[in-house]
Amino acid sequence: MAVLINENTKILVQGITGNQGRFHTRSMLQAGSKVVAGVTPGKGKMEVEGVPVFDTVEEAVHETGANAAILFVPAPFAKDAAFENIEAHLNPVVIITEHVPVHDTLEILTLASAQGVMVIGPNCPGLISPSKCKMGIMPTHIFKEGNIGIVSRSGTLTYEIAFQITRSGLGQSTCIGMGGDPLVGLTYTDALTLFEGDEQTKAIVLIGEIGGGMEEEAASFIIKHIKKPVVAYIAGRTAPPEKRMGHAGAIVSGTSGSAQGKIKALREAGIPVADLPSQIPEILKEFLREK
Repeated sequence: MAVLINENTKILVQGITGNQGRFHTRSMLQAGSKVVAGVTPGKGKMEVEGVPVFDTVEEAVHETGANAAILFVPAPFAKDAAFENIEAHLNPVVIITEHVPVHDTLEILTLASAQGVMVIGPNCPGLISPSKCKMGIMPTHIFKEGNIGIVSRSGTLTYEIAFQITRSGLGQSTCIGMGGDPLVGLTYTDALTLFEGDEQTKAIVLIGEIGGGMEEEAASFIIKHIKKPVVAYIAGRTAPPEKRMGHAGAIVSGTSGSAQGKIKALREAGIPVADLPSQIPEILKEFLREK
């Protein structure tokens, strides 16, 4: 099994004719994903990497049976593009786009909630279930099919820790890059719930960073609802207060959102927090030996 995507996912790429859309469509196809349609208004009847391009999402879904969408469109147009896919009930809708205005994101997530659609992102690397499907920009070669679920706010840390896990001989069930903006669709609690119900996933890695309170919320949620073992890593221990560190959501304001506060909350919930990414595989192996 996998969560959110699998070998039956039929992907629609919004913005497929742009440089990024074209490049990552090729990568998704090479990973074995079923990319069945692209959408760029005014460029219907083209093909990109053998994938037919349509003028509208409605037409693409009707012709190809697409059931999930990924967006490679500029930030000013991301809201309209997301609305079009959500209203077509494509699920999930993965928004790779960076710099989407927070108010636009709020409108996207409000519509998605009303339609029962899961949004991943914005400003995210997407997700991958190795050997089944990739929807995003993750480097395929570092992943290996296995039983570890990963959810992360950071794309590069996802890659680093996934590679450490793969190199140790373990593998991943599904890896989800939820995005680093202050407001995102899928949250830690959503991902934890999905992994808890997934037969393939035997242990979970939660990768967090400074800013916001999602990691603390996850710690409280794990105590009440998650039986599978969880290991965490929190980035930004030495980040200076009031300075944004990379992601729009990665900023410590006053006493809120510090790495130390997140680590404390997770450890008080009984969750081991690795000091280094390289420690995570050994913690996971200990979990799996205990099972």
